[in-house]
Parts: sequence; C-alpha cells; structure tokens
Amino acid sequence: MSRALVTRASPRARDVAMVLVSLASGVVFAVTLHGHWPVAVVVAAGVACSVAAVALWWRRDHPVAVAVVTLVIAIATGLPVAFFLALLTLAVRRRDRVLAVVTAASFVLDVGRSIVTGTNVFSAVVGSVLFYSAVIAFGAYVGARRDLIDSLRARAETAEAERELRADQARLSERTRIAGEMHDVLAHKVSLIALHAGGLEVNPDAGPEQVERTAALVRTTAREALEDLRRVLGVLRTDESADGSDLAPPPQLSDIERLVAASRAAGVAISLTCDVAGTPPADVARTAHRVVQESLTNVHKHARSAATRVRVHGRAGAGLDVVVANQVPVAAASLLPGAGLGLVGLAERVSLVGGRLVAGPASDGGWRVAAHLPWPEPEEAS
Repeated sequence: MSRALVTRASPRARDVAMVLVSLASGVVFAVTLHGHWPVAVVVAAGVACSVAAVALWWRRDHPVAVAVVTLVIAIATGLPVAFFLALLTLAVRRRDRVLAVVTAASFVLDVGRSIVTGTNVFSAVVGSVLFYSAVIAFGAYVGARRDLIDSLRARAETAEAERELRADQARLSERTRIAGEMHDVLAHKVSLIALHAGGLEVNPDAGPEQVERTAALVRTTAREALEDLRRVLGVLRTDESADGSDLAPPPQLSDIERLVAASRAAGVAISLTCDVAGTPPADVARTAHRVVQESLTNVHKHARSAATRVRVHGRAGAGLDVVVANQVPVAAASLLPGAGLGLVGLAERVSLVGGRLVAGPASDGGWRVAAHLPWPEPEEAS
C-alpha cells in the first residue's frame, strides 16, 4: 500500500475506531441498565448513544455541532464517552472562545445533572474538572503540534519554491549575460563582413586588386570574429566572476579608433573627434566603447551609405559624452536583419554605470545616439 493511501486512510480509521468504541460503550451501558429501567427507557438510551456514536463520523468537518449533539445526549443518558471524544476533537481543531463556551456549558450541565440525580456534587465537580482538563490539554497539545508541523511544511514548500525561483532567475540572468556578450563580440564583426560583401555586390566592375583586398578584409574580420567566439566560449566554461567582467578584456577609449578604422575600411564615410582629458574609470571606458560599437553596428546594418560622425569628449567631474550620428542613408535596404534588442541592452549597460542614453531620429533626418556617462573626480589621498 502506498504512503499516500495510508495517509488518506489513517484519519478515517481513527474515526471508525472512535465510532466503534462509542457504540461498544453504549451497548455496555444499555446492558447495565437492563433490569433496572423499563425496556422503553433502555431502548431509548441505546438509540441515543448510537446516534452520538455515529455523529462522531462527522467530527472533523463539524466539530462544534457534533460536540453540542453529543453533549445533549450525554446529559440525557449519563454516558459521556461520545461527548468526551467530540470535545477532544474540538480541542484539536479549535483552541478559542468556542472551546471555552462548550466546555463551560458542559461543566455546568454536568454539575446540574449531579444535583438533580442526587450524586455527590463535590466528587462530580472534582471529577469533571480533572477529566475536562485532561481531555482539553491533550487535544490542545495534538492540535498545536499539528499546526506546527503544517507551518513547518508550508515554510519548507515556500523555501523550495523560492529556491527554484532564484535558480530560474540565475539561469535567465546567465543567458542574458551570455547573449549580450555574444552580441557585443560578434554583431560588429559580422556587420563588417556583410558590409564588405555588399560593397562587392554593388560594385561588379571592381578590379582584381579591389576584390583581392576586400576578400582579405573579409577573411581577416571573419578570423577575428572566430577568435573572439572561441575566447568567449572558453572563458564561459571557467567564468567565476559575479558580473561577467572577465568574459572579455576591458576595452579602452583607444580601441574606439580601431572600431572607426574598421568601419572606414569597409567603406563607411566616418569621422572621429576625441577630446578626453585624462583616463576615465574602466567601467566608463568599457561602456563608451560598447556605445560606439553598437552604434556603428547599426550603421553597418541600416545606413551603410550614410556619413557618420563619432564624438567622444569629457573630463573628470564633468562626465564622458559619447555621440554617434549618421545622416540620412542613400540606400534604405538593410544588409542584416535586426532583433531590435541592441539598443535595449545598450541602455541597460549605460544605466548600470549610472549614465543615461538617448537614441532617436536627428533633426536632419538621420539617426543619433548620445550617452552621458558619469566620471567622478578622483579622490585625493589624505
């Protein structure tokens, strides 16, 4: 028999046991009365005790009602077995004002019955107090223990659910981090490859030297993209950083010149103005590099024929401003499809360093991406 089946059957087995014990006590009580009371009274008492015993079957669902019914029958017949079992259940289920009221009423009625029947009142009071105290104390202990177990079980289930939620969030964060790094590493190089290939497509009359030079650029860019991919995948296998900062070496502002040079070699009319006083913090420099990289990637995809300006300027205390603006492209077709998530991820990167990003159409009809990154004053040594 499975554990679940035993768990479901155990409460009902106790119910059956209580009903049988109460019925047995009723039978013994009726046999005891036989010969001392009229047959009609004995039969009525037996039926009443049977009703009280059967009522115990519903003691879990209706503990108050069963306790009241069995109390009335106990006072009428003088057999309190079913009532004490019902009172025990009530103490397990409810430890509040209802239990106190039912107990007080039963005590008063029990003492009143003793006075009416001529029984020793003192003995009845002492016996009732002791018996009621024992029944209620045991029931309250069982109920409190069950409540504690249920609370611990609920707490364990909540902790397990929270653990699974944290694990899911960690997996999602890791996937997002990997996706962002792969996008930063590969999207720019792939866009350059597409730009070089597109140049050959729109210029079928290019001479052998131009074709050879372009093919060499495509081969070099593809090899660099493959090396970057291998490096990222290799670091991912042993990545122990909390923020993923070791996925790639931190780029510097000087690397922006290489980005511009690569785009210029691919045929983009691009100019660079860099007026930076000093060396910004590593996270600010890395973010500025990502802003230029993502912006030029979008130029390669959507505005390859547009003249583009890159301007980087700033100093400590004033912040670092990065602006990439392109004019209206002559050709509207895109070389590569975009998912529309590059700027979303870029805005998140900028916000992580406390900066702000604005991207949208420019006044001349082109596109403009502007980022302001905080660059605090260096702390003076005391």
